[in-house]
Order: sequence, then C-alpha cells, then structure tokens
Amino acid sequence: MPSSAAPERTRLRELAWLFGKLGFTAFGGPAAHIAMMEDEVVRRRGWMSRERFLDLLGATNLIPGPNSTEMAIHIGHDRRRWAGLVVAGVCFILPAVLIVTAIAWAYVRFGTLPELAGVLYGVKPVIIAVVVQALYGLGITALRTWFLGALAVAALAASLAGVNELIVLVAAGLVVVMVRVGRDRRARAASWLPLPLLGATSTATATAFGLWPLFLFFLKVGSVLFGSGYVLLAFLRGDLVERLHWLTESQLLDAIAVGQVTPGPVFTTATFVGYVLGGPSAAALATLGIFLPAFVFVAISGPLVPRIRASKTASAVLDGVNVASLALMAAVTIQLGRAAVVDVPTAILAVAGAAILIKWKPNSAWLVLGGAVVGVVLAYVQ
Repeated sequence: MPSSAAPERTRLRELAWLFGKLGFTAFGGPAAHIAMMEDEVVRRRGWMSRERFLDLLGATNLIPGPNSTEMAIHIGHDRRRWAGLVVAGVCFILPAVLIVTAIAWAYVRFGTLPELAGVLYGVKPVIIAVVVQALYGLGITALRTWFLGALAVAALAASLAGVNELIVLVAAGLVVVMVRVGRDRRARAASWLPLPLLGATSTATATAFGLWPLFLFFLKVGSVLFGSGYVLLAFLRGDLVERLHWLTESQLLDAIAVGQVTPGPVFTTATFVGYVLGGPSAAALATLGIFLPAFVFVAISGPLVPRIRASKTASAVLDGVNVASLALMAAVTIQLGRAAVVDVPTAILAVAGAAILIKWKPNSAWLVLGGAVVGVVLAYVQ
C-alpha cells in the first residue's frame, strides 16, 4: 500500500475532485464524513495506511474546530503539503457553502426553509451502514490489545452517559500513558491538554450588528469550539440570541437545521447566519471567520504528528486518543441510528446499504445519493 511519504504522487486536481465530490455528498455529520474519507483515501485509493489515518484523526480531535473539515485539510497536507492543505479544505467547504447560501437566499426571500425531509429520510439509514463499515476497519487497526479494547468500551460508555468528548479523549490518552510509562510521566502527558478550551467562555455584550464584529465573533467560535453541531447551537444561542440580540430563537434553530441537513461541514451554519444578517458579504465573512482557524491549527499541528508518534510518551497519548475517537464515532452512530431507523423502510435501507457495502464495496457517495433518491420517492408516495 502506498505510504504518505510521497505526497507528490497525488495531483492537486485529484484532491480537488475528491473533496469537492465529498462536499456535495457527505451527509450525516462529522462521523459520517470521516467514514467516507476513510473509504476514499485508505481503502479505495491507498493514499495512506489506516495507522496514519488514525493518527491524523487523533490529532484532529485534540484541536478546536470542525473535525471533518480539519481531517480533509490534514489529508490534503499529507498528500501535497501547503498547496494540498488549501485545496482539500476549500474544496470540501465550498460546495456546502454554495448550497447553504442558496437555501439562505430562499429563506430570506420567502421566509421558510425548502423541504428536505425526504432527502434525510433516505440518507440517514444509509449513513449508518457507511459509518459502521469505517468503524470496523479502523477498529481492527486501533484496538490491537485487550487493554485498548476495554478502554474503547469505557470511552463509549462515558460518551453515551453524556461526558464531555474532550474529557473522554484526554482521559483515554492519560490512561494509556500511565499504563505504559508509569506515574512519574503523567505531568508530561498532561501538557497535551488542549488549553484553548479554557477560553471558550463568552464575553460578548449586546452591540449593533456590523461586518467586522460578525467576522471576529465567528473567528472566536472557530478558534475555541470543541464538539458537534449541538455544541455549536448552545454556543451561538448564548451570544447571538441572548447577548448580542442579532437573531431570534427561531432564526437560530433554522440556521442549525440547515447546517445539519445539508452535505458537508455542519459549521456552514455560520454561512446561513451571515446571509440572514447581512446578505452575501456577511455570509462570506462569517464563513471565513469560522473556518480560518481550522487551516491554521492543522498547519501548525500537522507537521508535529510524525514527531508525536516517534515520542514514547506522546505516542501513548495518541494511541489512547485514537481509541477514544473511535468510541466517540460509535456513540454518535448509535444516537444517529435511533433517529434514522424509525420504520420498516428505513430499516430495509440500513440493512441493504450494509449488505451492498460488504458484498460489492461501492463508492459510499453513490450509496448516499441512492438513499436520497429512494427517500424522496418514498416521501412522495406516502
């Protein structure tokens, strides 16, 4: 299998095509996006090993920002360094931005969201099969010992119990360090705690809307926010609704809904918010603000991943974080499964999707598009 040691082998147009396609077809949130990336870059194209993919995933979980976008940026950097970093990230983000902007235009003009229920009805159960397949392949690589398997179960249980995902990641890393190198090195492991989280409390006060304050607000969000789109909802509500009074509760919920139901990064919620508040220019600035930190964090942390793996202590942390990352993906999949498989047709879609993946191993993007078509047809018939 080709290694990541020869990034020049991947052309920029290949990166642009792959991540542009994923930007149009990657429904289901970060766990599903990452599963589709694993399918493309590990299994289908052989651009990197599963071990390398897991290391990048672990590094992604330790920095703030949108996980799946940062994973795309990491892969681009791994294949073509700085040019690849920009191309992969932009091409993954841009399709979602264009789709969300179109929806925002319709929302501002007509006052309602376009009907997307049929698409989601068919896509969600198919996404379950895609993520489970990725978890299986990555799990074989990550869970090399009974100890790591037990740690994964514990991390899964903690996540399902509502423990903050950053705490789960850091705790798993520290446990592996303590087991491998002893209690005398715990202080070194603790230095890996992602301190930006400490700055996540908001100090915003009510102020008049402006393009510059909007950009700075979303720049702050992208710089300090860990977690899913639901964490983003809580963060935006506290500032945009309660403190700044720029949005109503209804507008914010509509913005989050659009980010959740469209393909690509959930953080394109910022695009919708910007358009509602100030039109295309505000949408562009909000999008730039929330995604710019991801490029910076990956540019800083990406070159450090090989050094982390070379260090005995840091490698132990990364092993624990990798295991916990898979547990978090599994927890999200369980929660999504409860919402996705709601009746006999969706159960059939989920089982059929899994069977097709196992037997024929098609490109997961085609499977997702097929689910969307079936969902729209079933919604129309019903």
